[in-house]
Amino acid sequence: MRLPAALFSRRGWMVSGAVALVLAAAALAWLMLRGTTVDALELRYAPLLRTLQFSARVATLSRVDIGSTVTGRVAQVRVREGAQVRQGDVLLRLETDELRAALTQAVASERQAEARLAGLRSSGRGAVRAGLAQADATLQAAQASLARVQQLVAQGFYSAAQLDEARRAVEVAQAQQLSARAQIQANDDGGTDVVQAQAQLAAARAATAAARARLAQAALLAPADARVLTRAVEPGQIVQPGKALLSLALAGPTQLSAQVDERFLDQLRTGQKAAVVADAFAGQRFPARVLSIAPAVDAQRGAIEVKFSLEQQAPAFLREDMTLSVEVETARRERALVLPVSALRAQAADATSATVLLVRDGRASARTVRTGLRTLDAVEVLEGLAEGDRVLLAGKTLAGARVRARVVAWQPGEPVARAAGASDAGSALTNAMGR
Repeated sequence: MRLPAALFSRRGWMVSGAVALVLAAAALAWLMLRGTTVDALELRYAPLLRTLQFSARVATLSRVDIGSTVTGRVAQVRVREGAQVRQGDVLLRLETDELRAALTQAVASERQAEARLAGLRSSGRGAVRAGLAQADATLQAAQASLARVQQLVAQGFYSAAQLDEARRAVEVAQAQQLSARAQIQANDDGGTDVVQAQAQLAAARAATAAARARLAQAALLAPADARVLTRAVEPGQIVQPGKALLSLALAGPTQLSAQVDERFLDQLRTGQKAAVVADAFAGQRFPARVLSIAPAVDAQRGAIEVKFSLEQQAPAFLREDMTLSVEVETARRERALVLPVSALRAQAADATSATVLLVRDGRASARTVRTGLRTLDAVEVLEGLAEGDRVLLAGKTLAGARVRARVVAWQPGEPVARAAGASDAGSALTNAMGR
């Protein structure tokens, strides 16, 4: 009895389906026994470097504004922006006609006072001495005349009125003698006339010095070796005290200033190395060091000012207030067991320990490790692991699961290179069922 061909076809399809199911079940069992294929990293010693990057600006050691101390019209401006000047160089001159006239008048007054004082000390003293001698002689003559008049009155030749007249002559002569002596005292070095003349001379000399100072202030000089940053004045302009006309960057070590978030304060130390680059000159990096860290935090910005000194002569392209990028080396390990941060599972609140998964006898085994230096993508392992241990990278694998490690390459500062291909039993089973 022959069966229809359709029956054989249906029976063959059922056999094929059963075989496929058996093969799939066998594949699943094999995969479960074999374990999930996961990416792992074989622990090795490597250098570890931690850096901070932020923006900074060029800041000279000292910056001063130059202005006039007198009101006047600008006669000449002798420098331009960017010019290098030496200490004492004339930067700007004002018109001086009025100032020179005031100086001439002050000098004339000083000479007049000098002449008066000299006259008191020379011819004046001679005149008052002569006056005293004359007063002495007049007094002696008056006294002699009084003595004769008194004898004649006693003899009855003169009247009492003539005696009174002689006595008044003596009194007048005595008053003239006292006046002459007072004049001599006044003309002495400590006398009132000399002291007054000396005071007038001192006032005249002070006025002359003030006039010379005002004339000197008509020329603005460079206070030190410097570079002209800005020029805000032109010839013919009327200037007044208090207005900045020129801005100078005094010569000295070029410094860099940066505002760094206070969260990174614990990583910064004076003397740390730094690499600096300007955006406009990206190919010209130059070295620097942390010079100082401000003792106070800017409460408005939550930042702290950090200054850097250059390790070599400042590049010629640097400009005042130019913005730069600075990378500071805050910590370095020449040889450390290093893991990517993505390999850490549970981490302690103080960031000093964490949990990782190791491959042990074909299974994922949890291990607590003590960590040290951290960067954005790497962490130093101090205790809990050894060189050659295979640590699972981030994934959904749980402790105790059967796994098969697939070692991937990685270096600190580089992204983890994931291996291509299936990474779990689910995907492998899907591929097997699809064939």
